[in-house]
Amino acid sequence: MSRTASVTTGPYAPPVPTRTLTAVSADGARLHVEVHGPDDAPPVVLSHGWTCSTAFWAAQIRELATDHRVIAYDQRGHGRSPASPACTAEALADDLEAVLAETLAPGEKAVVVGHSMGGMTVMAAAGRPRFREHAAAVLLCSTGSSRLVAESRVVPLRAGRARTWITGRILGSRAPLGPVTPVAKRVLKYATMGAGSAPHRVEACARIVHACPRAVRHAWSAVLAALDLDHGVRQLQPPTAVLHGASDRLTPPVHARALAAALPNCLGLTELPGIGHMTPIEAPELVTGRIRELVDTHVTGADPVRIKEGA
Repeated sequence: MSRTASVTTGPYAPPVPTRTLTAVSADGARLHVEVHGPDDAPPVVLSHGWTCSTAFWAAQIRELATDHRVIAYDQRGHGRSPASPACTAEALADDLEAVLAETLAPGEKAVVVGHSMGGMTVMAAAGRPRFREHAAAVLLCSTGSSRLVAESRVVPLRAGRARTWITGRILGSRAPLGPVTPVAKRVLKYATMGAGSAPHRVEACARIVHACPRAVRHAWSAVLAALDLDHGVRQLQPPTAVLHGASDRLTPPVHARALAAALPNCLGLTELPGIGHMTPIEAPELVTGRIRELVDTHVTGADPVRIKEGA
């Protein structure tokens, strides 16, 4: 199990949860879940991306937990969730369903937010009954549904077989990332963040990503390389907003535009100039503001059922 080596001060220091619990997935995988904020507040569920953890959402949790119930969990093998031999899109969907079942009352509605692989988790779960029961609205941040390696611009070459091959070898490398050094931060910033990203934001991302065990990083890279969730996009019925960094090299804006065109109930696409792949850390106020808008429009007006303990 990985141990999150996140920053300890400032807006990206992980807040202390109101409570923690364990959700058990369909195959027995155990998932670390954190609940922040008042039990009777409208719920938001946060699903992080590849190589990240609940610490990735620190800025959103800190702001939203004043008047929302924020539920964040570690994907299997990430953060404090033990690794599992099952690494598939279906397993990600099972995990999200397990978290929803553990934290929400029957019929209770929440805004579900997915970043990168977390967005792919939402797409994989789109047709599941429990997801449809609980998802009032969705925010997809910096994600895509297919052709992830072929469309990536991490390698500065013209699109084609050579770039795809090299990109696949880089993203799927088994090599350890090592300590968070100035060189490591420059590499991570180039690959995943906008050129103008502040040093403290790069530091926060680097500490989170470098804490992911290399075996977990490699295993999930193979899943992402072969991913095809285009059918999941077409099944995503809740109102869905798409938010993307215009300078995203890892999942370029072509993915966001394809999502917006294919979603049955798209609320619009917001492209953020100068922002890369790590939108919740690079543009925290904009991401948090979009979540608040979705809650105000699609949850609080619906008189949501209180969670199990408060019912």
